[in-house]
Amino acid sequence: MIKKYASTFLLLCCLNTVLSQVSKPTTLSELSHISIITSGSGEVLYEKFGHTAIRVKDPATQLDLIYNYGIFDFDNPTFYVDFTKGYMKYKLAKYPFYLALKSSQQDKRWVKEQILNLTQNQKNQFFTILETNALPKNAGYLYDPYFDNCATKPRDIIKEVLGDHLIFKDSFIAENLSLRQLMNKEIHQNTWGSLGINVALGSRLDKIATASEYLYLPDYVFEALNYSKVLRDGKEVNLVSKTIILLDFDEKKSENDVVSPFLIILLLSLIGLFITYNDYKKKKRTKWLDFSLFFTTGIIGLLIVYLWFFTNHSTAPNNFNFLWAFFPNLIIAFFLIKKTTPQWIAKYCLVLLFFLAIASIIWITKTQLFSITIIPLLILLGVRYWFLQKTLNR
Repeated sequence: MIKKYASTFLLLCCLNTVLSQVSKPTTLSELSHISIITSGSGEVLYEKFGHTAIRVKDPATQLDLIYNYGIFDFDNPTFYVDFTKGYMKYKLAKYPFYLALKSSQQDKRWVKEQILNLTQNQKNQFFTILETNALPKNAGYLYDPYFDNCATKPRDIIKEVLGDHLIFKDSFIAENLSLRQLMNKEIHQNTWGSLGINVALGSRLDKIATASEYLYLPDYVFEALNYSKVLRDGKEVNLVSKTIILLDFDEKKSENDVVSPFLIILLLSLIGLFITYNDYKKKKRTKWLDFSLFFTTGIIGLLIVYLWFFTNHSTAPNNFNFLWAFFPNLIIAFFLIKKTTPQWIAKYCLVLLFFLAIASIIWITKTQLFSITIIPLLILLGVRYWFLQKTLNR
């Protein structure tokens, strides 16, 4: 899979270079049109949200290009390091439109085209912005999945070109949702990808999204354009002059993983609860269970702290998952496997129980929504912490 996308990236780079070197029109003819291309969701995680791109077609000059802000390079030796640190380097690439359509055809993703209702001057201004942004020195940008991505770029260019003439309608919003709730509608919560994202990212995602912020998702860009208007000669006209279905595949449904996180966490939690019950009845303590729970939650907590304080991810700070994934647990885990366990750990467990109570309040008040798949784990942690503070106080 990685080789496939690396090869595609290299091919597009070559095409981009060739297209930039051949003679090309500096202005568009009256026959030209600029449209927003929206694609349905794909199979892999980063395709679940769909895709937005820009098409420029001019029959008079035989120009038919797609401008794609969603290109990234798996072959870059620092790609994964940069991604972890929050410096996700994406770029704009332009290439023949038929290649993009062929790719969607192969992946069985629906594709819709919205032709924008622009004046000739606005079309040329739009084209100039795209051409300038596609230059090698300008093509790269720091990607943010929620605030600066393939869907927000067309939105921003439309605003730049139309200025005060754009009448943005928010009628497409049926209910007030947060960025996290919008995300969870696209990715099934009972998947490992969703679990990882929800644990790694903080409460900024839980603020109710503005109408403009909805447009980090391609589907909402499509809907917003359909509702929006342009002020022309003192009258409101539709921003989209025509919508065309280019590929009519069924929408891919968001489904849970076969070996789902909830199933695995539930089974492990039930084993942990059974062991705790057995320990309580026999007045003993299973040290490997305590080590496993504290070490695992400590490692997750350490990752949360790293993402929060040492990376550039805009949505990683203020992550209340640290209340159950408390990184000092990583150290405490080694005290719990010693022959003699310090009694002060009983008080430490009371603090952890207090943190779990706060986490529950934060979840109920929707200050931050946690992944529903961790509910069995939180129950196990609460029961085990209670058991430990009772046992170690004896």
